[in-house]
Parts: sequence; C-alpha cells; structure tokens
Amino acid sequence: MNKITLILLIFISLSLKAAAQDFETGITDQEIEMAKYDKDPQANAVFFNEFGKTRIDEVSDHIRMVFTYHTKIKIFSKEGLNKGTIAIPIHNGDNSFEEVQNISGTTYYKDDNGIIQQVELDTKKVYTVKDYKYGSTVKFVLPALRPGCVIEYKYEVVSPYWDLFHGWNFQDDVPKVYSQYEVHIPGFWNFNASLRGALKLTKSTSEVERECFSSGGSKADCSHITYAMKDIPAFVEEDYMTARKNFLSAIFFELVEWTNPYTNVKSVISKEWSDVDRQLKISDGFGSQLKRTSLLKERIAPVIAGKTDDLDKAETIYNWVQKQLKWNDYIGIESNEGIKKALDTHTGSIADINLTLITALSAAGLNADAVLLSTRDHGMVNNLYPVLSDFNYVIARLTIGDQTYLLDATDPLLSFGLLPLKCINDKGRVISLNKPSYWIELSTQQKAATTRMFDLTLLDNGKLKGTITNYYKGYDAYEKRKVIKKFNTVDEYVEDFDEKQPKLKVLKSDIANLDSLDNPLRETFEVEIDAFDNTNHDKLAFNPYFWEKRTTNPFKLAERDYPVDWAFASDKRLVLVMHLPAQYIIETPPQIVAFSLPNKGGMFATTFESQDNNSFTFSNITQFNKSVYDSAEYPYLKELFNKIILTEKGDMIFKKK
Repeated sequence: MNKITLILLIFISLSLKAAAQDFETGITDQEIEMAKYDKDPQANAVFFNEFGKTRIDEVSDHIRMVFTYHTKIKIFSKEGLNKGTIAIPIHNGDNSFEEVQNISGTTYYKDDNGIIQQVELDTKKVYTVKDYKYGSTVKFVLPALRPGCVIEYKYEVVSPYWDLFHGWNFQDDVPKVYSQYEVHIPGFWNFNASLRGALKLTKSTSEVERECFSSGGSKADCSHITYAMKDIPAFVEEDYMTARKNFLSAIFFELVEWTNPYTNVKSVISKEWSDVDRQLKISDGFGSQLKRTSLLKERIAPVIAGKTDDLDKAETIYNWVQKQLKWNDYIGIESNEGIKKALDTHTGSIADINLTLITALSAAGLNADAVLLSTRDHGMVNNLYPVLSDFNYVIARLTIGDQTYLLDATDPLLSFGLLPLKCINDKGRVISLNKPSYWIELSTQQKAATTRMFDLTLLDNGKLKGTITNYYKGYDAYEKRKVIKKFNTVDEYVEDFDEKQPKLKVLKSDIANLDSLDNPLRETFEVEIDAFDNTNHDKLAFNPYFWEKRTTNPFKLAERDYPVDWAFASDKRLVLVMHLPAQYIIETPPQIVAFSLPNKGGMFATTFESQDNNSFTFSNITQFNKSVYDSAEYPYLKELFNKIILTEKGDMIFKKK
C-alpha cells in the first residue's frame, strides 16, 4: 500500500484556480465503429473515458460532500450489456441522507440503415430500492441497449457524510482507456490517501485554489489534486482469492483531522492504537463485557468441576459455549445487549458468543484475549493507522504454555482450534484488558485432509463390488459435517449421495464420528460400481480417478497480480486395492508420475504395485503445503494442474486372457 499524505495547509508559491478536467459529451465515428478493443480483444466492453470529482462545499447553508461522475462506455457483446444497468449505493441516517441528483444518460447506436441514433434516458424510470434501514440503491437502465452501442451517463451525489470521503476505483472487470479522479479539499480538512493495487498512477498533480471555500464567515484555500491512469487492464477474478477490493487498483481516503469553520474548534480523528485500546476497554459492548468474569465464573463452575488440566478446561468451556449459544446471523465486534442476555436467551451475535467464550476462559484462570479481524469478504484491514470500521468480527486467542489457539464458538461444527475459512484473512489485532494491543497473523496449522481407500473386486459381469472408506480431517471434516447436517437424517444424506452417483449403488453404509468433532469423520460404503468405459468384456478400460476426476484447471490467466489464497494447506490421498478375476490381466497399468512445486510447495504423485496379475495397489497423493502462493508462483501452480488433468485422463486396460 502506497501512502500519499495530503498536506492541505502548505501552499504552492504560484497557485491557479483550476477547472475540473471533465471530458466532452458525445461520440466520434471511430468510437461507434469500433468492433473490439485492440489491447484486450476478448473484452465485452471498454471504458473510453471516466471522470470523477469530489469536493467539500457549502450547499444550501450546510457543509456537504459533492461527488460527480461521468463516463462513456463501448459495449461489444451481450455479456457487456450489464454495463448499462447502473446501481448507485447511498447511505441514510436517522436525520440525514444522501441524494442522487442531475442524472442523465444517452445511448448511441447504428440502426439497420447505418444511421447513428441517439436515445436519452427517461429520468422517470430512475428508481430507488431500500436495501436495509440505513442503505438504499438508486438504479436505472440506459435505453436501447444492444451490442455495438456506446453509452454515456452522468450523476451527482450530495452527501452530509463528508468524513467518509469518496474513494475511486481505477480498475473494473473490463478495461479502461482513461480514468481520472479529482478532489477539492478545503484547508479545514486533512485526509490521508491510500493507493491500493498493482497499477501505478500515470498522473498525479496538486495545486492550491485560493479562497475556494466559504462557510460560517470563514474562508479557506483548497487543495485540488488530480489522479489518473490510462490503458488500465481489466481486473479478472479467479478462484481462491480474498475480497476483490483488496486487489483492485483504487484510492481511498481517511479523515485525519478537521477544524469546524463555524467555531474554529479543531478535532483530531486519526487515533493511535493506545486511544483505540482505551476506547474499547471502557466500551459497554466490549471491555465491559470482558470484565464480567464473576457472572461466568458462577456458570462454568459445575462445567469444569474436577478438571485440572488447562487444555481440558479450555475444550470443555469451548464446547459448553457452543451448546449454550446459537448464532443469530449478526456480525460485529461489540455486543449490543450484553452477554448476560445472550446466555439467558441462548442466542446472540458473533460478539455475544465469542466475548462470552473469552470471559469464560478468563474466569477459569486461563490466558484469553479478544482478536479483532476483518472477514475475507469484508477486505483487509489498514495497518498504517487504526480504523475500527475495518473490523467486523471478533474471535478468542487462548495461550496455554507455548501453544496458542484461535477459537470461534459460533458454529457447533467447528472443532476446538479450527477457525472458519472466512476468518483467515491477513492479520488480526489482539485486544487485552491489561496490556497494549498488537498484530498477529491469522493463519492455521490445521489442514484440509482426505484419504479415500477403495477395496474393489472385478466381477465376471464387468462390475466392481467392494468397500469405499473415506477419512476426513481438519477443514475437510468440517465441510463434510456441514453437508451431512443439512439433511434431517444420515440415511437421507446417503440416499442423496447414492442418487447423485449414477454409476454407483450403495448397498450398505456407516458414518462414524459425525458429532465427535475432535476425531476424523469416517464414511464406509459397501458399493457396486459400473466404472468401466465400454461394454466389451474382453478388454475393459478403467479410470482409477472415477471418484472425483479433475477436468478443468481453476487457473486460466496468463498472469495473476494477486495471490492464490487457499487459507490452509491440503492433503488428498487415494489408495485403491483391486482384485481381478483369474481370466483378466493388466495390459496397460496406470501412469506413474511425480510432479512438484518449487521450494517444496506441493506435489502430485502416483505409485503402482502389482502383487500378481490378479491384484494390484494404486495410490495417488495431491499436496499443497502452503496456504498462500504469491504471484510469482502462479505459473507453477497453473502448470501443475495442467499435468494433473492430463494424468487423470489416462485409463487402465484390463484384457481377457
């Protein structure tokens, strides 16, 4: 992250009154004729030009933030028509609200006679949808949309929330020829600006506008700053990434301090972590709840009675909280109504449940603190200065001896020490009642591990019969338990599984350790399988990867500017023992390979051992030893998956003697 400090009170010796550098409306013959964008021929659309401006100004005797937007987009295909559907999110407070004004839009296209037509947006078709109490979306669709058209639209947002200064996304899911953003900030306000993403600015200029702001009898000069990029590539999302906004090339603003133009009273907004620590410790919804150890001590006394081992105590308390409190689907870092009410009603928010857990562990004499974090879909936190709104989740951090455990008791299927995937996102901030806060890495030692063991016999009728045993550990066990628990009974799950496997018939089943979260989950199926690719019983083709053969590479980009983030390491194994009738021999054994990633990052390998012509053992292992792979490792991951797919296409051939 590049930090750009906007110093609003230092003047340039020669200042100019700058005019906003918006672009002219209308289109050119070249724009309407363009059939594709040469720098990205596969693009569904391209932004020809994009302009934004934000200023703090006095509007109708009130200080407001005014954001102006103007863009022109060429649409090439049906898939690009979504660029003509516009959604503008706005915020509504109890006594104040944002307004969208001066909306206009035009669609240009060539009719069947080759004549350029121009259709204006009917503003009566602009509508507002209320999303929740404090949020709405203003929506409209440009008229006469069709592949080959050019759309152009403008709007203005007037907001009382100038402390939430408008940011700007330079990058989108389609390319942009040019994007420019201007800010006009009076000297009464001071902001920090942060540039994120892999792309660099092609333009960054600043100048002073003399006495551009006047309010309450006070006047101020303004900083007029222009940021621009050209030839901006599309941002393409791919599997295994955290929130998109973490990687888009964009600029964000954070209020540092401001002086009230009416009273000249200065307010410092940007705090040190010591200020935030103090604020949280006295907060009714946070620190006050963590101090309620006497309440929890009384409740957990019978729960941990007779237990002397600290880890045993911690696991017992963790299981008790899981059973006592059901998550009500609300997230956040502070309790709204307190942990006592949550315990009395047996339901609560993320904060209610995990603050209860932390307080209960502390009441048992264990070393437990709170950890504030941002979930993967919420984005990464700002490490430069404290911004509490960056955090939306709280978990527990427990230390026993030299071992640390990160705990979340909100899901009854999470085993002790297993964080949900959504919480494994960069860094978290440890908040303690008796020491300064500090950062920790949000990582896990737990893996996603699955071992499948097949013991199958080829029958004279060309079918396979035998036993399949699956062992799931760590995150794979958690995910499999979630799948099974969606059904009313285990039998319903097995029946559904049977129906979804057209070549497999379950004769008998058994599932062990479904509710024993600290043990591997085990599935055992007695099965009959039609796994062969032909009906010629003199020569049978069999694919040993019939259970879950990979056919598509999840990595398709030429290069990827953001990491591949699985959140945890994984280990997948397959062991197949097959018995053949006496009249069959192995004509073509499976392919034996060993592929690996650099620096022991992972591997894909197979082995084959034939005890005699009528029995063999085949095994396969796929390992990814890192939770996160950086951009430089992306080509190796992509190539490894290509090799895996190619290998798993190969069949074994059994031939009749």
